[in-house]
Amino acid sequence: MSRIISFGKSDVGLRRSNNEDALVLKPELSLWAVADGMGGAAAGEVASRIFSETAVDIFSRGEGRSEQECLGLVQETFRLANSRVRDLAKEKNHQGMGCTAELVAFCSPHYVLGHVGDSRTYRLRQGQMRQLTRDHSLVQDQIDQGLITQVEAKRHSLRNVILRAVGVEESLAVDLLRGKSMDGDLFLLCSDGLTSMVEDQAIQETLSLSLDLPQKVDQLITLAKSAGGHDNITVILCEIVSS
Repeated sequence: MSRIISFGKSDVGLRRSNNEDALVLKPELSLWAVADGMGGAAAGEVASRIFSETAVDIFSRGEGRSEQECLGLVQETFRLANSRVRDLAKEKNHQGMGCTAELVAFCSPHYVLGHVGDSRTYRLRQGQMRQLTRDHSLVQDQIDQGLITQVEAKRHSLRNVILRAVGVEESLAVDLLRGKSMDGDLFLLCSDGLTSMVEDQAIQETLSLSLDLPQKVDQLITLAKSAGGHDNITVILCEIVSS
């Protein structure tokens, strides 16, 4: 029998005056999420909060879920959050209001991951880190087409252009990933305030250290701030451990 231990933290960074990120740590619901707001100070903060509150609302409905039920809850969270953000944006005239979002739900021994935007989810398994999600961004599309390299993407003038976000379009396409978790797996959910500042190799090295989860989270945030801390930084770690 396995259980999940987790820790998360959000930091405003060194350049922003407010934090537009939101995070959800609800182990009792087997639910973890990160949202990164966009569309201006107040609007972005509200959009990410709507996503996180919607996730908790949806996942509070019942217990003991199968993988298929988990999948349905993830889909419903993104659908309803998209609708709620759009409705409020229309009401408040907040054009471009939205958020990126990562949501992982564990239904032992499986997991279901929903992803929209350029926040990311990684998994460290047996010392090897893998990015489970693909950025919905202009530069990622150009990388995929062979037009630019990963190095060029880091300093590209349009690197912040997101092609998909919660609350922007009436119909939202969500990447849904499913897999089987193993004892020792370590999942990282993070906003781009981490990955735009810290290389994957440094992230993997930090995750592989003999530290507890709060120390690893703090170390990742410190690395992002040491590199400039240009954006809000949100990090969640979930580890599968044998009971």
